[in-house]
Amino acid sequence: QVQLVESGGGLVQTGGSLRLSCAASGRIFRIDAMGWYRQTPENPREMVATIASGVGTNYADSVKGRFTVSRDNAKNTVYLQMNSLKPEDTAVYYCHAEVRTSGTTWYTDYWGQGTQVTVSS
Repeated sequence: QVQLVESGGGLVQTGGSLRLSCAASGRIFRIDAMGWYRQTPENPREMVATIASGVGTNYADSVKGRFTVSRDNAKNTVYLQMNSLKPEDTAVYYCHAEVRTSGTTWYTDYWGQGTQVTVSS
């Protein structure tokens, strides 16, 4: 019913920047929180940054001051601007959204397919 499509991952050198985008589509009535998570083969999925339906944001300590999350509610899209990238930022990044679909009164968690970010040293 709802699809999240990510784009913007890739290979970058240490200190470089990337911008991830995630567009939600389908039978969307309203989106509450949106955000980004990441996972490596060695570690479980962890929160990177989230943004509420208003303007409240939350960041993992490891990315504060380097990453910025934002959203365009008119486009149902969330972004992650990643600056000063480090090799330890290498992971698969997943988009997440809490979505209320048309005809329902509850919110459901949806995830994107993941996009690879690789930072070379």
